[in-house]
Amino acid sequence: MRFHIDNLLVYFPYDYVYPEQYDYMRYLKMTLDGVKGHCLLEMPTGTGKTVSLLSLILSYQLQDPTTGKLVYCTRTVQEMDKVVEELRRVMKFIQEEVKKDAHLKQEHHQQHHANKSGGDGKKKSQLLMDIEAIGGLGAKGGNTTATPSLASVGVEGMLGVCLSSRRNMCIHPAVSSFDNRNKVDALCRNLTAPFVRERGNPEELCSYYEAYSKTGSDAQLAGIYSLHDMMILGNDKGWCPYYMARYMINRANVVVYNYQYMLDPKISGMVSREIEKESIVVFDEAHNIDNVCIEALSVTLNNHILRKCSENIRKLENDLKKVEASDAKRLQDEYQSLVSGLFLGNNNNNNSSSSSRGGGDQKRGEGGLMMGTPVLSKDILQEAMPGNIRRGRHFLQYLRILVEYIKSKLNDTEVSCQFPGQFMNGLTLGTRTGGIVGDPKGMRFCYSRLNSLLKTLEVTDLDEYTPIQLLANFVTLLATYTKGFRVLMEPHDDRTPHIKDPKLQLTCVDASIAIKPVFERFRNVIITSGTLSPLPFYTKILNFTPKLSEALTMKLSKKCILPLIVTKGSDQVPMSSKFEMRNDANCLKNYGQLLVELCAVVPDGIVCFFTSYEYMEQVVSEWGNKGGRKQPSILQQILKNKLIFIETKDVAETSMALDAFKKACDCGRGAVFFSIARGKVSEGIDFNNHYGRCVVMFGIPYQFTKSRVLLLRMDFLQTNYGVQDREFITFDAIRQTSQCVGRVIRSKMDYGIMIFADVRYSKADKVKKLPQWITHYLDPKHHNLSTDRAVYTVKQFLREMGQPRSLQAEIGETMLTREQVEKRARALGLGKKFAGGFQSEAESKGPPRLEPMAGAGRDEKHADDEAAGMEMELM
Repeated sequence: MRFHIDNLLVYFPYDYVYPEQYDYMRYLKMTLDGVKGHCLLEMPTGTGKTVSLLSLILSYQLQDPTTGKLVYCTRTVQEMDKVVEELRRVMKFIQEEVKKDAHLKQEHHQQHHANKSGGDGKKKSQLLMDIEAIGGLGAKGGNTTATPSLASVGVEGMLGVCLSSRRNMCIHPAVSSFDNRNKVDALCRNLTAPFVRERGNPEELCSYYEAYSKTGSDAQLAGIYSLHDMMILGNDKGWCPYYMARYMINRANVVVYNYQYMLDPKISGMVSREIEKESIVVFDEAHNIDNVCIEALSVTLNNHILRKCSENIRKLENDLKKVEASDAKRLQDEYQSLVSGLFLGNNNNNNSSSSSRGGGDQKRGEGGLMMGTPVLSKDILQEAMPGNIRRGRHFLQYLRILVEYIKSKLNDTEVSCQFPGQFMNGLTLGTRTGGIVGDPKGMRFCYSRLNSLLKTLEVTDLDEYTPIQLLANFVTLLATYTKGFRVLMEPHDDRTPHIKDPKLQLTCVDASIAIKPVFERFRNVIITSGTLSPLPFYTKILNFTPKLSEALTMKLSKKCILPLIVTKGSDQVPMSSKFEMRNDANCLKNYGQLLVELCAVVPDGIVCFFTSYEYMEQVVSEWGNKGGRKQPSILQQILKNKLIFIETKDVAETSMALDAFKKACDCGRGAVFFSIARGKVSEGIDFNNHYGRCVVMFGIPYQFTKSRVLLLRMDFLQTNYGVQDREFITFDAIRQTSQCVGRVIRSKMDYGIMIFADVRYSKADKVKKLPQWITHYLDPKHHNLSTDRAVYTVKQFLREMGQPRSLQAEIGETMLTREQVEKRARALGLGKKFAGGFQSEAESKGPPRLEPMAGAGRDEKHADDEAAGMEMELM
């Protein structure tokens, strides 16, 4: 259908729209209108968040030439595929509608010429003004961005592309046979580096990259390309899919890739540096975005890594001696570039090498580079390299001193925590180099200097040099950031204090550092998920003020979600996963009895989540013990009704278990899947329809509260944002819980049971942190149930859900037609016709306009008659 939100004509590829989708798109438009601004939006799972995002933003791009590309950030390859599927559906609908409009426009002109005598003075019909205002029927000028806007290229010229790592995109037979990401990256560089290409030996080169360099980089492509499509294109044309996608990003109207490509400076500096500031950035499933930001800027060193660093230094010293003997000019050229500051091109991740050897041949590839600089672009020093590390041998000696000092720190037997400045002071005193090694300026250039040296020495197999890159990363970040970081030395893990396993961690405790440049650079940043509650927490931990922050609930004609808090067994013994009750046999027995009784009444699939692998192993082991000589074990009782499958730490094993689980549900046998909160299944796998009729959360998935990294972060949040420790711990645990239980409901025609099995869930501080779309259907009398009462409630719910549901009954309640959307818009003051123009950002003054446009207040009956007359043509 097509409908208007304010003055925007929205293309929506389905015959019906959910009320939540309409409200969600309305909030999105309010964010995009007017001045720069960002938003936080929570939308219930299973209500079409992705298609709503794409429909609204693509419609906006189509009608506003000043809007840049859409950058859609996801977490997994599976989510990328889902986005591409919806993107194709939306674009197909838009193309069909635009063709219809073109045909109608042609008919109108023919009729106009036939009635030429009286047509010159007539006012254009509203329909024609709608048609002429649609992008793609005629190019609109005024766009000065690097990427042609969707409004200027039209729907037929629209380009959408996915990008992932080389490991997921490589089609070279030898390179793609490896699963390790670092190994694939290193082998790719061995075949594409400038110094390798200069030799001109075809056996040493990647034929796919060479073909791309010659013809692929000049190709004019249009359409939507998933990762699989890029690989097919690569095979057909003989082009490298990875570098082709990297090139297409700068021309695409829609880009879909992982969070890291936007948030991690080592990657974003190479991949996303040319994306224009007018772009719209979407972080989907962003409930863990703060953790992604933290991980992007944190580094851990241990004895094994430092031993490998020493080996790397010895290899580089040998390579340096060989080059000094055979090609001293190469080193002298590098030295001059460091003196003059030409290496700064490498810090900014340009394509030329330190010695300018072969850089021009690469065009848009970065075959000569390792990762980009680990610091944010605004924090890169734009000046010449310090003199004490310009010479290769001096720099390697510099690294050796750093390695030996850190090794000595790992010999400490006490836990210590320091600010970066304190650690560098200790480095200056401990190395006795007169402050040369501890000089912050030299340390800030460490990563760039290593990058330059590796390219100058023409080092291959860069995966072997990962340890020394980690060290350089550690040192550069340490010297660059004095706030928001801590240096933590731990001689052992608190969970295994008898095993010495020292590690030195540079821990980022401020998530806002990584995402701040994104907020500052781009016009709009949209953070969205089904589990963002409570929203004010994200404004604190990401340290930004959103233009708009909303949490939507789910409107249902029939209550198809049944949240239950089960606090005790039928014997009234409390159930909980808290530490003091973990070994309580009665508690574990009650957990098992709850699952046994659910398996007897719930059809098809049940998904169970545990707080950790260790706890799951403990519970399953206890359930395997027989209660008596003739009494079967809990597991045996479960197997009478359903098969059992378990998530393991091995990804391949888990995938096989999931496939078998779904087969058991498909054939009617039924199955139970044991999984882990914060694991792969909880984050990226949907158990829609009969695969997930019930989900059980055994316990509350708190983080390890004695983790010193967690304690440091909580101390930072309390000091800077007033967030109490217990409040943050609970917030983090409940958002993981919400993510787990949300796997069970994937559409409004689906139904499922959510069981929170822990006495602590009944407390108000836990309930209020659940998403509104869950608490809205959590009956107060279901806050403190025993096993028998919960099973009785489940039976009643399933009996009700077993009754046939009519689509007609949903229309007007949970599904809106176009007429109902327009009626809803008029009630909100948004129901205006699109009067042949679009208010761009430059024209917009102040907050978004939601009142009817001038001239839109026509006679209501006339407007209704016109809408009815156009219905068959526009639907």
